[in-house]
Amino acid sequence: MPEYVIEREVPGAGKLTEEQLREFSLQSLEVLRGLGPQIQWLRSYVTDDKVYCVYLSPDEETIREHARRLGVPANRVSAVRRLLNPEQFA
Repeated sequence: MPEYVIEREVPGAGKLTEEQLREFSLQSLEVLRGLGPQIQWLRSYVTDDKVYCVYLSPDEETIREHARRLGVPANRVSAVRRLLNPEQFA
Protein backbone atom coordinates (compact mmCIF):
# COMPACT_ATOMS: atom_id res chain seq x y z
CA MET A 1 0.00 0.00 0.00
CA PRO A 2 1.37 3.48 -0.81
CA GLU A 3 2.76 5.59 2.01
CA TYR A 4 2.07 9.33 2.27
CA VAL A 5 3.38 12.25 4.30
CA ILE A 6 0.72 14.85 5.13
CA GLU A 7 1.68 18.39 6.14
CA ARG A 8 -0.96 20.10 8.23
CA GLU A 9 -0.72 23.78 9.16
CA VAL A 10 -1.90 23.94 12.77
CA PRO A 11 -0.88 27.24 14.40
CA GLY A 12 0.28 26.61 17.96
CA ALA A 13 0.47 22.83 17.48
CA GLY A 14 3.59 22.63 19.61
CA LYS A 15 1.74 24.21 22.54
CA LEU A 16 -1.14 21.72 22.57
CA THR A 17 -1.47 19.81 25.83
CA GLU A 18 -1.21 16.03 26.07
CA GLU A 19 -4.98 15.92 26.66
CA GLN A 20 -5.68 18.02 23.54
CA LEU A 21 -3.41 15.80 21.44
CA ARG A 22 -5.04 12.69 22.88
CA GLU A 23 -8.55 13.98 22.07
CA PHE A 24 -7.52 14.93 18.55
CA SER A 25 -5.91 11.51 18.03
CA LEU A 26 -9.00 9.67 19.27
CA GLN A 27 -11.20 11.68 16.90
CA SER A 28 -8.84 10.87 14.04
CA LEU A 29 -8.97 7.16 14.84
CA GLU A 30 -12.77 7.26 14.88
CA VAL A 31 -12.84 8.84 11.41
CA LEU A 32 -10.32 6.25 10.19
CA ARG A 33 -12.56 3.43 11.42
CA GLY A 34 -15.42 4.95 9.42
CA LEU A 35 -13.29 4.98 6.28
CA GLY A 36 -12.38 1.31 6.63
CA PRO A 37 -9.15 -0.66 6.83
CA GLN A 38 -7.70 0.69 3.58
CA ILE A 39 -6.24 3.75 5.36
CA GLN A 40 -3.87 3.52 8.32
CA TRP A 41 -2.20 6.18 10.47
CA LEU A 42 1.41 5.23 11.25
CA ARG A 43 2.76 8.24 13.19
CA SER A 44 2.80 12.02 13.46
CA TYR A 45 5.43 14.63 14.22
CA VAL A 46 4.30 17.81 15.99
CA THR A 47 6.33 20.98 15.44
CA ASP A 48 5.62 24.55 16.53
CA ASP A 49 2.98 25.31 13.89
CA LYS A 50 2.62 22.15 11.84
CA VAL A 51 1.83 18.48 12.20
CA TYR A 52 3.40 15.98 9.82
CA CYS A 53 1.54 12.68 9.58
CA VAL A 54 2.55 9.43 7.91
CA TYR A 55 -0.25 7.26 6.53
CA LEU A 56 -0.73 4.17 4.42
CA SER A 57 -3.55 4.74 1.95
CA PRO A 58 -4.66 3.46 -1.44
CA ASP A 59 -4.67 7.03 -2.79
CA GLU A 60 -4.44 10.73 -1.97
CA GLU A 61 -8.21 11.24 -2.16
CA THR A 62 -8.80 8.88 0.78
CA ILE A 63 -6.38 10.96 2.86
CA ARG A 64 -8.13 14.17 1.84
CA GLU A 65 -11.51 12.63 2.74
CA HIS A 66 -10.15 11.78 6.20
CA ALA A 67 -9.05 15.42 6.63
CA ARG A 68 -12.47 16.70 5.50
CA ARG A 69 -14.35 14.43 7.90
CA LEU A 70 -12.00 15.30 10.76
CA GLY A 71 -12.14 19.02 10.01
CA VAL A 72 -8.38 19.52 9.82
CA PRO A 73 -6.23 20.75 6.95
CA ALA A 74 -4.19 18.51 4.69
CA ASN A 75 -2.20 21.36 3.20
CA ARG A 76 0.23 19.12 1.36
CA VAL A 77 -0.06 15.41 0.65
CA SER A 78 3.08 13.79 -0.74
CA ALA A 79 3.52 10.20 -1.83
CA VAL A 80 6.68 8.60 -0.46
CA ARG A 81 8.81 7.41 -3.36
CA ARG A 82 11.78 6.03 -1.42
CA LEU A 83 12.79 5.55 2.18
CA LEU A 84 16.38 6.19 3.22
CA ASN A 85 18.07 5.46 6.51
CA PRO A 86 21.68 5.65 7.71
CA GLU A 87 22.14 1.88 7.87
CA GLN A 88 21.80 1.69 4.09
CA PHE A 89 24.99 3.70 3.66
CA ALA A 90 27.13 2.50 6.58
